Amino acid sequence: MAQNDLLQKYKMSSVLIKLIVINVIVFFVFYLGSFILRINEADMKSWFALPLQTWDFLYKPWTFFSYAFLHSGFWHIFFNMLILYWFGNIVLNLFKERTLLTLYLLGGVAGGVLTVLAFNLFPAFDGFTVGNLQGASAAVFAVMVFIATYTPNAEMRVFMFNIKLWQIAAFFVLKDLIAMPASDNAGGLMAHMGGAIFGYTYAKQLAKGNNIGAGFERFMDALVAYFSPRKKRPFKKVHRNPKGNVRSSTTSSASSKDEQQKKIDAILDKIGKSGYESLSKAEKDFLFKYRE
Repeated sequence: MAQNDLLQKYKMSSVLIKLIVINVIVFFVFYLGSFILRINEADMKSWFALPLQTWDFLYKPWTFFSYAFLHSGFWHIFFNMLILYWFGNIVLNLFKERTLLTLYLLGGVAGGVLTVLAFNLFPAFDGFTVGNLQGASAAVFAVMVFIATYTPNAEMRVFMFNIKLWQIAAFFVLKDLIAMPASDNAGGLMAHMGGAIFGYTYAKQLAKGNNIGAGFERFMDALVAYFSPRKKRPFKKVHRNPKGNVRSSTTSSASSKDEQQKKIDAILDKIGKSGYESLSKAEKDFLFKYRE
């Protein structure tokens, strides 16, 4: 019974909680698996971590996604999941869950692609040790930089101080850029930059009305629909008006949808200029209902 309750709670949780739970489960599977089976953890992860050697990744294309769910230690996963939780909740206050999932998955891919290119094309990386890439940091950077770019003046409480989101994101990005030349984790830091670039680009394009993740979202929707059990189409009730014309009770007014979209656009513009906290309670409630 308890197991069924946990499963039900997981199904009802947000995509943010699901991502965190999946990361934690994967971490313990490899950690405990290597201990129980007496197998080196790096060897167990070899089919899921992203290889940085020339052309090796062509034999394991799935690793561009899977590496973003692996972590090398407790503090690695702890800080990644903590930052993901902080900034992911802000994203979910303004956007639908599929936006957060797209940011996480494609942010991870962007970080992996940039790192592979850097280690195989840029002479500056010739002296660095080449290994496998693992960690959700690139995906987390994509989420953080995205929301910091879209709502730069929104604030987060950090150690009794209110700090703007753009300042937090700028600190992390600049810190990694400065540390990269002398770091023994140059690959991981480069992946952070790939995720940050994707998050920044996504936010800027979305502000212009261009959703660069729309194609990926449609692909995910189709994938979910394919593996979901098929449901019978609901019976559409019709009514006959006094003149004898048949009309559908499910027909919605296009004008009301236009008005709703205008209201959403106005709220998002206000957030972009003054931050999320500038919204009234009614505006926040409206956004929450729209996201649901």
